[in-house]
Amino acid sequence: ASRAQVAGLVLDCQGPPSPVPAVWDAQRMHQLLGNLLDNSLRYTQAPGRIQLQLQASAGQATLTLDDSAPGVPEAMQPRLFEPLFRVDPSRSRQSGGSGLGLAICRALVRSHGGHIRAGASPLGGLQLVVQLPLSAQAPG
Repeated sequence: ASRAQVAGLVLDCQGPPSPVPAVWDAQRMHQLLGNLLDNSLRYTQAPGRIQLQLQASAGQATLTLDDSAPGVPEAMQPRLFEPLFRVDPSRSRQSGGSGLGLAICRALVRSHGGHIRAGASPLGGLQLVVQLPLSAQAPG
């Protein structure tokens, strides 16, 4: 939240009223959330908004991250999970990351038996949706 505030962004987190029991590798889930939030913090323009919402039902958790502008063209959204892919090829590692964050997210989600997809956010930016089974076995 403090990094978002410094960047001129509002971070809004919503979740169920009680903890959601799940069998996941906690370190990998921390890495997943860190990469997702870093991506939004890096690319969302100020003043802006990042919304993170967790829902759980029927043995599955759905984590939805929405951010405000700028968005990603629809044709490029599936490529966001490719290693080294950048929407703006002129961005260097110093100004735009390594191009590995979302590829790592996809690998982490898949290793837990889940899925991740990108789309247009109702806030005007990017929406990332992660679906994970609550009974996923921790990667070994």
